[in-house]
Amino acid sequence: MNIIIRKAKRSDFEWVEQLMQDALEAYYGGDHRAHAKRIFDAHIAGGIDRLGFFSSEQQMFIAEVDNEYAGLIHLVGKRQSTYKISPLIVIPKFQGKFGLGSRLLEYAITYAKERLARQIYCTVAEQNVVAFQFFLRKGFVRAGKSDSHYKDGVTEIMLYKPIYKAKDIVSLDRFHISVLPFDEKNIEIKKQVGEILLEKLQGSFDGIDKSWVEALFEGYRRRKTFDINTKYKLIFLATDNSGKVIGVAGATPKKGNPIKIMPFIATNEIAFEALLIDIPHQLVSYGHKLYIHISPTANEVISLQRLGWKLDAALPSAYHSGIITQQWSLDIGEKTMRTMRIKRRFYDLIQEGKKTLEVRVGYDTINRIQIGEYIRLVTHTGSFEIKVNDIRKYQTFEEMLKVEHWKQIVPDARSLKEVFSLFKQIYPSHKEKLGVVVLDFAQS
Repeated sequence: MNIIIRKAKRSDFEWVEQLMQDALEAYYGGDHRAHAKRIFDAHIAGGIDRLGFFSSEQQMFIAEVDNEYAGLIHLVGKRQSTYKISPLIVIPKFQGKFGLGSRLLEYAITYAKERLARQIYCTVAEQNVVAFQFFLRKGFVRAGKSDSHYKDGVTEIMLYKPIYKAKDIVSLDRFHISVLPFDEKNIEIKKQVGEILLEKLQGSFDGIDKSWVEALFEGYRRRKTFDINTKYKLIFLATDNSGKVIGVAGATPKKGNPIKIMPFIATNEIAFEALLIDIPHQLVSYGHKLYIHISPTANEVISLQRLGWKLDAALPSAYHSGIITQQWSLDIGEKTMRTMRIKRRFYDLIQEGKKTLEVRVGYDTINRIQIGEYIRLVTHTGSFEIKVNDIRKYQTFEEMLKVEHWKQIVPDARSLKEVFSLFKQIYPSHKEKLGVVVLDFAQS
């Protein structure tokens, strides 16, 4: 079987024209043959788009299987250092075979990466379920939808995929972050919480002062009443491996069982994402829906969208003159799947079946995991579900490593000593005292 992907040439036009007509008619209005001619002519003319206002280039690539037409992808380079897929089509005969859609997409992403693009995006008809699910599986983020956008009665979904450089992923992976309930008895931690709230919130919320911070702490002291009329608060912190506070989230259960998350603040996007991932499962017993009032950065919006949060409203000058506050929400319930943050290095090794053991310390959230449960492993660039086939517990890392094979924990390590040092680097001694938990992902 010989599969190639090549640039389109003049002799391909009639096939391209008919393919676009057949594939797009069900979901898009307009003259598809004229569309095909316009983008094909731009490609043949060296990729120069003389009509597109923001387009910098138009490129079309053809997939062949044993010299037979199998599919195409058309890329539109934008002046904003992004690329649009418009369209990607695999002919019916080859759909679901040889991974042709994946090959074409990877070819396009590589092409965009080589040109230093920061993002690749597309739109897909919601009714085109196969294509929609394909892009979601490939890590594209759902940005929103528009009803009757290109054709009456057809809903168009907007999707994008950030393009990260390898060095950026390594940089993100260097953070070791824990999300834990607030301990007011720790005076130093309480001081740090107050400082981060005053520093980070005043730019987007009026009325943030020391008395507001103290009112938050007072609400936290009422948490054991479980009475929503007391406006009790739950507080969660994101801390680095030295124990420094780098993120704060306060939760207030409301009448009717929604839960307002405010404040929600972090000093970096990894801490922000860690709070987004860990908090929902910790709040399942308090309500059915979470909502946040926030003025997010572009990277924070990516995290919110990627992790399934929905933009409900834009509220201009609601909390601060000249600032647009957004409301984002997430439905939760008994079926909310437990999530676990994991570094990309280990995420890839688990997906490849090389890493079968994941080691954590005994936080309450870890101790509540059960054998047979499915959890979602989440990294900054993707996620997938896996079954916990067994759980084993030890008092120390040293005891654990006498029983468990280190190669199943860190397959790319060079020695047992390196693995032991890694654990000591991530978990200081006071965390090791919580106990060591081994989650076995090996397929039985």
